Amino acid sequence: MVLQIDKPPAHDQSKQIHPAVTEKLTDPAWAWAAYQPDAQRPWTLAQAGHLYQRAAFGANWDQLQQALSDGPQRTLDKLLRPQADIAAFNRTYDEYDTGSADSLRAWWLRRMILTPHPLLEKMTLFWHSHFATNSANVKNARLMQQQVQFLRSHALNSYRAMLKGISRDPAMLIWLGAEANRKARPNENFARPLMETFTLGPGNFTEKDVQEAARSFTGWFVLRSQLRYIPREHDGNLKQILGQKGNFTGDDVIRIVLEQRATAQTLVHKLYRWLICETEGPDAELIAPLAKSFAKDYDILKLAEKMLRSNLFFSPVAYHRRIKSPVEFALGIVKPLEGVISTTQLAQDLADLGQNLYYPPTVKGWTGGRHWINSATMVRRHNLALALLKGSGPYGDKLNPWTVAKKHGCSTPESTPRFLIDLFLQGDIEPDVRDALPKIAKASAGADGGDLAEPVRRFAHAIVTLPEFQLA
Repeated sequence: MVLQIDKPPAHDQSKQIHPAVTEKLTDPAWAWAAYQPDAQRPWTLAQAGHLYQRAAFGANWDQLQQALSDGPQRTLDKLLRPQADIAAFNRTYDEYDTGSADSLRAWWLRRMILTPHPLLEKMTLFWHSHFATNSANVKNARLMQQQVQFLRSHALNSYRAMLKGISRDPAMLIWLGAEANRKARPNENFARPLMETFTLGPGNFTEKDVQEAARSFTGWFVLRSQLRYIPREHDGNLKQILGQKGNFTGDDVIRIVLEQRATAQTLVHKLYRWLICETEGPDAELIAPLAKSFAKDYDILKLAEKMLRSNLFFSPVAYHRRIKSPVEFALGIVKPLEGVISTTQLAQDLADLGQNLYYPPTVKGWTGGRHWINSATMVRRHNLALALLKGSGPYGDKLNPWTVAKKHGCSTPESTPRFLIDLFLQGDIEPDVRDALPKIAKASAGADGGDLAEPVRRFAHAIVTLPEFQLA
């Protein structure tokens, strides 16, 4: 039995820039206004898939169809503020008692698959890279668990509160070598990344600013995995940081760096790369209104909502302008196929692909972008996809594209390929590639005695190893 495609996919509007839209893309007022579908920019399956790639870890068929029916704004409402009992879900997963960071990796992946609030997990993953802390240095799984739980609790709330909390996080201070900060020997190991990575960005502070900030944080220690403040070890003398003078403490430093225009600009740039486009950075004029608004309250949810609702997000400037991280690639296979797999195995496979959860490589986290893709990682992505889709092996038979296709009414050699292309790529595939895909499954089809299960697995594997599937 040979798999065929019964009809070509709908024309992909998301790649087309209508002449009337081109001039507006650089206008901040239009770019950040809420997207409203019209004849020039219709709401399509591709747009729904785009939203679920960025604000979640992909979508199953029912979610895509519901999104088509709901439209972009109502779909985003559900992603931003889901009606499910998030607190009950969090209690179940926050009470997990772990003995190692490796088991935490598996637990977090399971959470990503099952969460009723995928945007929260997606943003937690973002902050895990922003406030990168490597468990190999911390050597305490409990502290790592507490840190990620803290990041999750603030991932869509106040960056001000998050930054203050991370300045007193034992795992962060141990990782940076800042677990002891004495008056006689101020430790710069937290002050420097605070300014360079967490707030201002390179070139927006001096060495003197770092030194004075380090003095402000004196008195804080991590002793027996507990944060302690020893008043006699705090330097209470006058300090000057970023043009301000005073007998500053660490909390004052947090306040001062957040008052700088460069901090909001740096964070908005970074979130723009995460949510909208990593191939081209925005110009200063485009992000100026977002940075100005963000600097007032550092409300992460409000900023993310502005970006995800915008005309710019639903334009070719954002569409397929990010390379999927290993986590996004793998869960982009798991979520559409409605299965729950061995996340212990998956955690190790993702580490082999370069994204080892709880073990970001440097204080700057994962570089991302093109760094995810090379000849070795492409082979490993190919092999991981094959393992996920096999009917045996480490992932068992938990993901079965043939079963999912039949569940949604596509049980013929003609309808199944079309369904899988829409499921994984929302129909967005070049005609010549679409026409070539059935040949990949044809070789195996004859040996299956008319059973479509194995050809469908091979066809699904061919789709998820296409270049198009590597993009979000």
